[in-house]
Amino acid sequence: MQETVIRANFDPATLRPRILHIGFGAFARAHLMVYLQEGLNAAGGDWGVVACRLNSGAEELSALDDAGRRYLVAEIDGDNVTTRELAVVVGTCHPDRDDIDSLLDLIASEPLSVISLTITEKGYCCRNGQLDLDHKGIRADLENPDNPKTAIGVIVAGLARRRDAGLSGLTVLSCDNQPDNGRLVRAAVLAFAHQRDGRLADWIDAHVTFPGTMVDRVVPALDDEGRALLKKINGGRADDNGIVCEPFRQWVIEDDFAAGRPPYAEGGAMLTDDVRPFEMMKLRMLNGAHTFLAMLGSLAGLETVDACMADPVFRKAARSLMLDEQRPTLPAIESVDIEAYADELIARFANPKLKHRTGQIAWDTSQKLPQRLLHSIEENIDADRPFPLLALAVAGWMRFVKVTAEKGGTLTDPLSADLLAIARERDGEALVDGLIAIGTIFDQDLASHATFRANIIQAYDSIVENGARGAVSAIIR
Repeated sequence: MQETVIRANFDPATLRPRILHIGFGAFARAHLMVYLQEGLNAAGGDWGVVACRLNSGAEELSALDDAGRRYLVAEIDGDNVTTRELAVVVGTCHPDRDDIDSLLDLIASEPLSVISLTITEKGYCCRNGQLDLDHKGIRADLENPDNPKTAIGVIVAGLARRRDAGLSGLTVLSCDNQPDNGRLVRAAVLAFAHQRDGRLADWIDAHVTFPGTMVDRVVPALDDEGRALLKKINGGRADDNGIVCEPFRQWVIEDDFAAGRPPYAEGGAMLTDDVRPFEMMKLRMLNGAHTFLAMLGSLAGLETVDACMADPVFRKAARSLMLDEQRPTLPAIESVDIEAYADELIARFANPKLKHRTGQIAWDTSQKLPQRLLHSIEENIDADRPFPLLALAVAGWMRFVKVTAEKGGTLTDPLSADLLAIARERDGEALVDGLIAIGTIFDQDLASHATFRANIIQAYDSIVENGARGAVSAIIR
C-alpha cells in the first residue's frame, strides 16, 4: 500500500482566530478543516480556527492542545493512503473547561468572521422547520441567556455581545445534513433572538448571513485498525485526534458571506447561488441509502456498509432505491448525471478499508427520517408512484426499535425513551400506528394517509416473516 503525507505550506503562527467551529467532531476534522488547509496552501491568508465543543469532548480538545493542535487525516481506499497533517486550529474552547464568557467573548472579537456548525440535526432544537420553544434546552437558555448551553443560545448570546461592542456582523455556516440548513439555522437564531430582544433580532437579520451548504464525505468512527494505521504513519506515535476517511469529498456552499470568505473555494469547494438541488440529491441518494442499509443491514447481521455491498441483494437494492424511488423526486441539476452519481455512491459504499458501521449510521434516526425518506415517500404518493424500498427502510427502523426493546437495549436517539416505551407494549400493526403517531417525526397528513400506512404495515410484516434480507430480496427479485 502506497502512503503519501501532505503537510501545510503556510506558517501556522500567522493564522488568527477568524473561524469558530462548534461541534468539532470527526466529520469537521476530516472535511471542513481539510478544505480550509488546502485553500490556505493554494491562496494563503490568516484564517485560523478555534475548535469548540459544547457538551462532551473537553478532554479531546485538551488532548488536541497537548498535540500542538496538529492531527492527521488519512484518506484510504483499497490501494492507497493519502495523509494530511492539519495545522489550521489556533485554539480550542469548551464552556465547561474555559467558562462561557470566553466563548461569548470570542464571538464578539474583531477577527472572528465565521461561525461554522456540525452539531447534528438534534443540535438545532427545531421541530417542523422552526425553533422548538418547548425544547427544554431552549427554555433553559431563554431563562438564563447569559449562560447558554445550546448552540442556538450560544450564537445569539455571542451576537448580542458583538452588537453591543459595535462590531459588524458575521456568517453562520451550517454544515449538517438537513434540507435548507442555512434557512433552518437562520430561522432558529432569529426566533430565539426575538424571544430575547426584538431589536437584537433586527440587528442579526440585517448583519448576519446564513448560507446553505451541502457536505459529503464518509467519516466512520475511528476504530483500532484506524488507530494502528495513524500510529504507523505518525512514526510510531499515537494520534488520538486523527481521522481515517474515504478519499472522496464534496462541499457546495451558497456564496453569501458577511465578513469575508475563507479560501474554501480555493481548497476545492463549489460556490453557488442555490445549494438546495445538490443538498436534496445528497440527502436522498446517499443519506437515504445509508439509512436503508443501516436499518436492514443491522437486522440482517451485516455490521458495516461494505459488508452490505458485498451482498448482491443489498447492493442491488441500494442502487434501485436511489434510481427508482429517489431519483424521480429530485430536480434536474445541470452537468450532473444521476445514474453515474448512484454508481459512484455504490463504489464508495464498497470501500473495504472504511468499515463504516451500520450501527453508527443508525444513531438519531428519528431525526433523519423526514429529510432522507419521508419527504420522498410523500412525493411518490402524490405522483402515484410505488415506493416499496422506501417503505421497507421506514419499517426496518421500526423493527430495529422493536428488536432493541425486546433485548432490553437502548437507542442512541433523542427520542429513545418514547420509542422504546411504545415498542415494549406493541408489535405489528399496533407498533406501526404507535410510531407514526409521533408528530415530531411523521407529518400527520402523511401518517393518516391510507396508502402510506398500508405500505409500512406490509413492509413490517414482510421483515418479521422473511427476515430483513428476505424482505429486501422479495422486492428486487
